[in-house]
Amino acid sequence: MSTHSFIDNELLARLGSLPIESRVPMMGNVAGKHRSPHRGSSVEFAEYRKYVPGDDTRRLDWKAFARSDRFYIKEFEADTNLRAYFVIDASGSMNFHSPGVEPKIEYARRIAASLAYLLVNQGDSAGLSICTDKLHLEIPPSRRAAHLERFFTTIENVEPSGETGLIPALHTIAEKIGQRAFVVIISDFFTDTSELAEALQHLRYRKHDISLFHLMDPQEIGFEFDRPHRFVDLEDGTAIVAEPNLIADEYQSALKDFLAQVRAKAHDAAADYQLVTTDTPVEPLLREFLTSRLPNGK
Repeated sequence: MSTHSFIDNELLARLGSLPIESRVPMMGNVAGKHRSPHRGSSVEFAEYRKYVPGDDTRRLDWKAFARSDRFYIKEFEADTNLRAYFVIDASGSMNFHSPGVEPKIEYARRIAASLAYLLVNQGDSAGLSICTDKLHLEIPPSRRAAHLERFFTTIENVEPSGETGLIPALHTIAEKIGQRAFVVIISDFFTDTSELAEALQHLRYRKHDISLFHLMDPQEIGFEFDRPHRFVDLEDGTAIVAEPNLIADEYQSALKDFLAQVRAKAHDAAADYQLVTTDTPVEPLLREFLTSRLPNGK
């Protein structure tokens, strides 16, 4: 088990019985537990096809031959391993936190590290992409334990700064990933929602299984201030002084529209979407997420 502060070993032990399932067929490079679009020899029957010279005669269905006087081959769903990419937004706004609540980047670390551990523990691979406007750090997916420690150390050393580079990072990942993958995006999504939609559709076109964790601080949702404040943009450094009571209604209206747009863009791309405030306990969040991905949600 890990000694990093964002890893809860007891939580991982409790969640260990829940597998991380893919919602779409995967293509991997080793035998695994996830459905593949290719045919193989796993235990789940897929379909019959006519026998052609060179086929393995051990897969002939003699009952079908007795009924039709023709040779048919049984085909099965091939099992494969899952390749996951965790995309973490490291822009300046991910440093924000209200009093008594951890920064959004720390919450992102806990989600990514926990899911990556569970993936590698079940024999799958996890990769990492960390992005700002000036940085796009990538670690290719791997199933090795030593790689997992590199994953943890890398996200531990992330220092959010500058504007978001999420959109170009998503397009880069969509182009670079040669096989279908599980792409987990962790961000506050303070970006142009139309550009976000294009990036998500790019990932969908490549047939990736997409999940969004939309992190918001409780104060960003509630906007509860009792006196004038100086509000600073943590990405570009601009600041304004405002009386919260005078702008609260306009803020809440803009926030509602923003959240609805992000959710709609995720839905249009057939992506999982989780709106999460950073005071939410991680365990029930991950348990519900993992359970919802099981066949029939069981």
